[in-house]
Amino acid sequence: MSYRRAESLSFYAYMLRCADGSYYLDHTDDLERRVGQHQGGEIAGYTQDRRPVSLVWSQDFPTRLEALEAERQIKGWTRAEKEALVASDREAVRRPSGKMFDTPSKSVENVATVVPPTPPPVIILVRPQLGENIGKAARAMLNFGLVEMRLVTPRDGWPNPSAGPAASGADIVLERATVYDSVAAATADCAHVYATTVRKRGVTKPVATPELAAAAIHAGPGRSAILFGPERSGLETDDVALARTIITVPINAEFGSLNLAQAVILVAYEWSKGQGLAQPPQVDLPPPASQEELDGMIGQLDAMLEGTGFYFPPDKITTSKRTLRTLLTKPGWSAQEVRTLRGVLSSLSGKKPRIVPEVVKTD
Repeated sequence: MSYRRAESLSFYAYMLRCADGSYYLDHTDDLERRVGQHQGGEIAGYTQDRRPVSLVWSQDFPTRLEALEAERQIKGWTRAEKEALVASDREAVRRPSGKMFDTPSKSVENVATVVPPTPPPVIILVRPQLGENIGKAARAMLNFGLVEMRLVTPRDGWPNPSAGPAASGADIVLERATVYDSVAAATADCAHVYATTVRKRGVTKPVATPELAAAAIHAGPGRSAILFGPERSGLETDDVALARTIITVPINAEFGSLNLAQAVILVAYEWSKGQGLAQPPQVDLPPPASQEELDGMIGQLDAMLEGTGFYFPPDKITTSKRTLRTLLTKPGWSAQEVRTLRGVLSSLSGKKPRIVPEVVKTD
């Protein structure tokens, strides 16, 4: 027995042509608004400095992951293939969701067909006890691009009002969650079933780390399911027996306790490495100062320090100035250089100028 609340979201992969002739790929759930943001310069990064930009191709997908996969694959195309995608002589080529999007063939010979990707794994929580933990697991899933959660006889029923706040915005995962009355029913459509456990449970099966399991999921055809047991005791032996492979996290033997969300996030993170999820945007560093500007600053500081009597004794002036210049032109400071800078700051903080005794000459 299962149920699911209706979901009508659409996701779009899209391509912009920038003012410099380059192409920009991304995905969104609100195409019109996102393109407007690019055109208005509201999105910091690549397109902001390459305006005006124009939308040259887009395609809607039923899930974010399918839109992301289309974006990822088209990014790998050559410029000629991207230009062929928006050319007027088009032919239908199958896209990741199994539907069709247009891509040309006459302008480019041997344009590769987009190969349907391996479906993302299903996360199955077996007899979860607390709604809060279901919500936290949903949050962990969506952080790394997983949206399909299945629940096997949750203790407090479903929906659970405690799950939403704990999900911190991962509502799409909770809304799509389905409920089953057995592990067998929840995994019936899956070709590969993995059981997460830190104990062998008396079952002899292949054992893999999350990293190795993720690689196998990406490489193999068919849908995979990953089982997680109840918070208090984990999966029972009969649950593990249904799996084909055991996933075990290398962990401190003296303290091997992970909570449910932690276990989910470890597995989801390893799977996400093969998905090319967005990285934090890189911030362009400002251009470095010219040598003339740097010399001017150092010269100004030298003049100020000479007025305070910082350079003393006289026979050390050359060495002191060289040390100060070295300090100001390298990123890593030695202990001596730090002491030198502290002396500079002390000298400029209002100390009285050093009084150098006059040398009285005698005949």
